[in-house]
Amino acid sequence: MKKVLLVKPYNRSDHIQPSLGLGWLATNIRNLCEVKIFDSIKEKANEEKILNFIDDYKPDIIGFQCYTFDIYNIKSILKKIKEKYNKKITTIIGGPHPTLAREECFNFFGDLLDYFFIGEAEIGLKKYLEGAKYDEIPGFAYRENNIFKINPQLFHQNIDDFGMPAWDLIHPETYPEAQHGAFFENFPIAPIMITRGCPFKCTFCAGNKISGSAVRFRSIQNVIQEMKMLYYDYGIREFHIVDDNFIINKNYAVELLKSFKNIGFKFSWATPNGVRMDSLNEEILSLMKETGLYLISLGIESGDDRILKFMKKSLTVKKIKEKINLIKKFDIDIAGFFILGFPTETKKEIFKTINLSLKLPLKRVNYFTFLPFPGTESYNYILQEKKIDKIDWQNFFFMNAAYVPDGMTRKQLKNYQRLAFFRFYFRWNIFLYNLFKIKNFRHFKFLVKRFINWIIKSK
Repeated sequence: MKKVLLVKPYNRSDHIQPSLGLGWLATNIRNLCEVKIFDSIKEKANEEKILNFIDDYKPDIIGFQCYTFDIYNIKSILKKIKEKYNKKITTIIGGPHPTLAREECFNFFGDLLDYFFIGEAEIGLKKYLEGAKYDEIPGFAYRENNIFKINPQLFHQNIDDFGMPAWDLIHPETYPEAQHGAFFENFPIAPIMITRGCPFKCTFCAGNKISGSAVRFRSIQNVIQEMKMLYYDYGIREFHIVDDNFIINKNYAVELLKSFKNIGFKFSWATPNGVRMDSLNEEILSLMKETGLYLISLGIESGDDRILKFMKKSLTVKKIKEKINLIKKFDIDIAGFFILGFPTETKKEIFKTINLSLKLPLKRVNYFTFLPFPGTESYNYILQEKKIDKIDWQNFFFMNAAYVPDGMTRKQLKNYQRLAFFRFYFRWNIFLYNLFKIKNFRHFKFLVKRFINWIIKSK
């Protein structure tokens, strides 16, 4: 039986949370092979530590989860794997970057990479391990007679068929308190994903190219079964719903939230990835509050209507204010996400965003600098405008100014981001509110480290 190692690579991210994608892959191949999951961020594993793990486990296949900001780290470790093991280990990557930058992947990684998958790989990886013909494996990218071939991706409709992530290989109870968000109410925490797919066309996001434009829902029974298993088997006391479209179908959302009420145990929950504001109504908000929701995150993005229109957010500043005031009626804390430095954005528009964030009744915010992810409409705009050389791929993180619009420098944009954080969090009411939400000294140290990572070290 072959051995497969699925790796979440190390990067500068301070979101130390389980990889649901690797968990689902493991579930769907474990009857064909021996499989392990290695989370390099959680294990604080540099290349040496990963290579030591490989030496001990001796896998036949290594698969890396790959986001755009991972490509340099992955290339470096692939080089060492190939130097040491040559063809004894098959190397594969999957995830957002290979899905969106298909043609560039083989060129960037060269002979270090044997194959990659585009889109969802549960079915494709299983077929590969079963020995299927390459042209019959969905989403499979390979070389044939020195020609690159990429098979069409498959959006499997019944996602219940994928089962649940392999939590026994992930051990969610061993993850730190502050995972996707910086604060929490209860611990241990586990993320859950309820839907796949997105029908919206935000120009900075390519979610619909990765998981399709049609939203596919897990059955409510399947979701509740997973929550019960996590609660009773792993002691999980807080859930983070990490997909932002689970309330897009109001009937489904109401039925799901009513099932939360009748689940038989108490838990807290949050939506750290954000939810669509235009999907919220009084009935859903009331049920959210009743079932233990303590924080709702919103992708507000900008305080300027021109930029919101350019982003294709289907929002206006007026509508944002209306929805947030509706949420406040239910005494639910709100966190807002904002993007600074969007293409064509001016200093005046950036400060309109900052000023809006200070006026809204938000308890927490995050100011991301714009990242032009390959495959997005905003990336294609930069490409067409011949400004692609302005992207700093080596520092492609939200805390860095990897791209700046015309008329400002990286240093200026980074200073605007720092100013925004200081102006928001160093108001006495906000500072004291969040200070009293710190659970323990370890949580305090995490917040200090995060502050240094985002504000001091980043560039």
